[in-house]
Amino acid sequence: MVDDGTFRYPGAPAPILEHINVEVGDREPLAILGPNGAGKTTLLRTMLGLQKWESGATLLDGVDLAALSPREVGRRIAYVPQTRNSNATGLTGLDMVMLGRSPHLPLLAQPGQREREMAEEALAGIGAEALALMPCRTMSGGQFQMVLIARALVAEPEVLVLDEPETGLDFHNQLIVLDLLRTLIRERGLSVIMNTHYPAHALGIADRVLLLDSQHRATSGPTREVMDEATLARVFGVEVCIGELEHRGESLTTVVPVRVV
Repeated sequence: MVDDGTFRYPGAPAPILEHINVEVGDREPLAILGPNGAGKTTLLRTMLGLQKWESGATLLDGVDLAALSPREVGRRIAYVPQTRNSNATGLTGLDMVMLGRSPHLPLLAQPGQREREMAEEALAGIGAEALALMPCRTMSGGQFQMVLIARALVAEPEVLVLDEPETGLDFHNQLIVLDLLRTLIRERGLSVIMNTHYPAHALGIADRVLLLDSQHRATSGPTREVMDEATLARVFGVEVCIGELEHRGESLTTVVPVRVV
């Protein structure tokens, strides 16, 4: 999906991302991990065309994303940003979710009954139907995050991109989101790209991983091959212990931080 991408902020002496290559196949989720400031959100935004590559390109089915109209991109790729600010809107949760249908509607058209029903189904699908009539400005950060995920899903995209989707969510809602992503990958063939601060989540859901360290160096490949204890220690500056637990017949991978190195 990204072919030799390099990105530099205007006036910066050096690129923050350099020679990035990312491939994402159908039903093949990709996790992006790294410490704060490594460039994870910058990578997502540049992949989506919200920022321009200095060199290289983002490709969708072999076509440069820059050659597509914003509406075409919006129909094919849905983005759940990292924002937790729900105070900027007077919309209800249902209104916000219906906005996800905008790329599919004629220009200046208003959402109708079909869009309303699709939005209700999207909220119910992630267990957030109680947020439908709640004003977004009264929601917690975690509640608003669930609404943004539903807004992305109602667009029926080919690719779902999420920037730290579990941040701000309690254990219950984290599991809802992760289980939902697994279902979307398995049943819809959706391609999923997600930034995460949780190595165990990457090991549990992603087939491929891209690690960015504090020097913006990228390491990518199959998740189980790339994410070993030594590599995670180098990237995060933390000694970790990776282990497997058996629970009710299911194998679970754990990643425990041990000490700063």
